[in-house]
Amino acid sequence: MFERSRRNRKRRQAGVTLIEMLVVVTIIGLFVALVGPNLWKKVDTGRITATRVQIHNFMGALANYKLDTGTFPTTEQGLAALRVKPQDVNQWNGPYLEQEIPKDKWGHDFIYKYPGEHGDAPDIISLGADGQPGGEGNDADIVSWKNQ
Repeated sequence: MFERSRRNRKRRQAGVTLIEMLVVVTIIGLFVALVGPNLWKKVDTGRITATRVQIHNFMGALANYKLDTGTFPTTEQGLAALRVKPQDVNQWNGPYLEQEIPKDKWGHDFIYKYPGEHGDAPDIISLGADGQPGGEGNDADIVSWKNQ
């Protein structure tokens, strides 16, 4: 009989009560509610930074292209000229990028213009999260001619 009561006591102590589970779930929910929004802001900031870095990499590859060919690729040739030799270009010594032309971090194609409207270098534009010109915050355009 003494043995049976000891076993019953051990069973009761070994389990987790519903109230304990609810307390744990509530604490996890509060943690997610407080920390989650800050994490999403960091994800957006990371996408913007990564897109700026990609534009910077394009500009470096375009500078090498110009050193070899004497000019930047035309708007029609686009960034693809960094990977595949255009037919009417002499002295091409590429590919100037190791991998295929990536999309921006929101999955949109970069916009390339040469001659550009902002100086002698080409214009490279990412339209941001919304994929539309203009915008603010996460939707703002990321451009090659500004160090933002």
